[in-house]
This record gives sequence, C-alpha cells and structure tokens, in this order.
Amino acid sequence: MSKSGKTNAAASALRSNGLKVAVGVLVLFLIFSLFSVVKTVPSGYVGVVTHFGAVQKHILGEGIHTVMPFRTKVVKLNVRIQKMEANATASSKDLQTVTSKVALNFYLSKEKANVIYQDLGMDYQHTIIQPTVQESIKSATARYNAEQLITSRPKVKQDVFTYIKKRLAKSNIIVTDFSIVDFKFSPNFNDAIEKKQIAEQRALTAKNDLNRIKTEAEQAKAKAKGEADAQIEIAKAQARSQELLRESVSDQLIQLKAIEKWNGVMPVSMGEKGSGGFFDITAVGKRR
Repeated sequence: MSKSGKTNAAASALRSNGLKVAVGVLVLFLIFSLFSVVKTVPSGYVGVVTHFGAVQKHILGEGIHTVMPFRTKVVKLNVRIQKMEANATASSKDLQTVTSKVALNFYLSKEKANVIYQDLGMDYQHTIIQPTVQESIKSATARYNAEQLITSRPKVKQDVFTYIKKRLAKSNIIVTDFSIVDFKFSPNFNDAIEKKQIAEQRALTAKNDLNRIKTEAEQAKAKAKGEADAQIEIAKAQARSQELLRESVSDQLIQLKAIEKWNGVMPVSMGEKGSGGFFDITAVGKRR
C-alpha cells in the first residue's frame, strides 16, 4: 500500500472514531437532559423551584413534573411531622442548675416552603428550631425555683410550648406538640430534696400518730362515760324497783305468802294468848 493510501485509511479511521465519540456524547447529553427535564417529588415532600439559584414562587406537589433543563432546579423539602429532641441547661430562679431534655413535634408549612428554603435553607432545625427551644427553656426556667419546676411541671411545659409555637410560627414552622422528657438537678439539690421529703414524711407520720392517739383517747373516754352512765341508770332502776317493792309490801301480802308456804300442820307449841302461831287464821278469815 502506498503512503497516500495509508494516510487516507488513518484519516478514515480517525473520522469513524470521532463520530462514535460524538454519538456517545450526544446520547449522554440526551440522557442527562431527560433526567434534567423530568423531576419526581415523593410523598410527604414538596418541591421548591429555583431558576439559576433564584427561588421561585410556585411550589411543586407530589408526583412527576417536567422542568426546563439546566436552568431549573427542584429542592425537595420534607413537610411531614418531624420530631426533634434537645437538651438545655439553665438556671432556676433560686440559682439551681437544671438540665432539661425536651421533645418537639413540628412540620413545615407547604404553602410557605419556598420562603422557608429561601430564609432558612435546608438546615432549619439548627438554624431556628434549636435556638428557639434553648431560649424558651432558659426563659421559663428562670421564672421558677427548682422545686416549682417539679411541682408545677405542667405549667412550665405550657409556658415553653406557647412561646415556641408562637416564635416558630413566624418562620412558617408549625409546632404540634411539646413535652418535657426530664428535669435533672445537681446531686446536692437531689440530696436536699430527698432529706426534705423524708422529714415531711416523718412529720406526717407523727401527726397521724397523734391524731390516732387523740381519737383512741376520745373513744376510750366516750366508752368509759357510756359505761358509767349505764351503771348509774342500772342503779337508778334497781333503787326504783326496791322502792316500788317496799311500797307494794303489806301485812296482808306477808300473811298470804305465809299461807302459800304453810303445809297444813299446826305448830305443837302455842304462843301467848291471842297468838295464832306464825299467822292469824281468824284475821285472814275476817279479811276475806
């Protein structure tokens, strides 16, 4: 083969390879363009649209959407209810150190997702939610002494919840629930609380014992008085019975009792004249 023939063959091969590369690049470009044109927003999300980085007013809902390639970008924001937990350390009104563990349920406003993305970006939890929670807990804790934080926990929770809800609503973040998972105090304070509870329990026990003793004494007194009153009434009844008995006894009754007991045998010895032995039959006969 001549030199010119070899050159033509090489040029032809080069053109063929170049064409293959061009076709490959074109295919990749078309595939990339296709994926750039079609965007999918999954369930529980909305799509924030940007044109060359500028946030647009319209928001994409769930489903498949077509957009302009290269120029348009879709940022997916989670609009489901999310849970965030946080720890906060603050000082109570009586200067006790209090560590609080809290939990927060919230979701992003669908209608304002573009504003949220524009103002807060994707890291909205660290940007706005956590600082708000910390601030609200410190503010609420400072209004109560340490013991009140325990005894008035529902009120403290409501104070913090109201503040957080109002504050985050300004940033289009809706808070649905808030709970104080735990309050932790210093070991010294815990010891003081335990000693106080023990002292209060002992005082309550002593008070209950005193009340019991008083009650038992009053019961014993009432029982003794009742028994004494009963004895008095019995004595009165017996005295009245004796009195009535004395009033009912007469010579005739005595004679009658003697007759009832007589066996019909006359006594062997007689008494003085006019004496009828142990009873006077004539007198009985006359009285009949």
